[in-house]
Amino acid sequence: MGLLSGKTALVTGASKGIGKAIAIKYAQEGANVAFTYLSSVEKGQALEAELAAFGVKAKGYRSDASDFKAAEELVNAVVADFGALDILINNAGITRDNLLMRMTEESWDEIMNVNLKSCFNTVKAATRTMMKAKSGSIINMTSVVGAKGNAGQANYAASKAGIIGFTKSVALELGSRNIRCNAIAPGFIETEMTEVLDEKTVQGWREGIAMKRGGKPEEIADACVFLGSDMSTYISGQVLHVNGAMYT
Repeated sequence: MGLLSGKTALVTGASKGIGKAIAIKYAQEGANVAFTYLSSVEKGQALEAELAAFGVKAKGYRSDASDFKAAEELVNAVVADFGALDILINNAGITRDNLLMRMTEESWDEIMNVNLKSCFNTVKAATRTMMKAKSGSIINMTSVVGAKGNAGQANYAASKAGIIGFTKSVALELGSRNIRCNAIAPGFIETEMTEVLDEKTVQGWREGIAMKRGGKPEEIADACVFLGSDMSTYISGQVLHVNGAMYT
């Protein structure tokens, strides 16, 4: 019996990196996993098979969470296919880094749509089902950058800070219905995205972290298991920082 046995979770943006690690860890802990991908069709199909190997129900959906109607259709499809939705994890996100003076309106709007509006879309769509069930755990992926800012990432930092305010408000609104809403703020996590960076640069970042290393996607997934499970039934409206004391 896993910590998430019998629960159904929806993870957005799960074809790679942190999202993929969350989906796998959830399946290992006995959860039925619905997940979304957008461009990585082959990776999405491969993940579906990988999750099903754990003996749980798994299904990938090609869906854009930043599209309000698509998010509504996605949640309806998940509830129809799985019969429930107990845990929602908003993980889909992108970066469009640039100094403010060079940042285009398009790169601001795109970040706000994909990172922040998608949270509003999926949470709003999932609320009806969770309110009916009088239970649920919503986990929104923010970032250490949303708490402390970062030069060259004004758009990304603003979207991730917005997620924190949104999470706290949702927790206050839905608490009386036994629905919890928390955020996880990863620090520097080493994924496929960081593998292409200059090793010297990455090592410099590691040196600036108290634990002298980057985090692993699985370490974010572990925090997600905790917040999705019955081990955290009185935790809501919080931001859990997972960053090796990079920021305290």
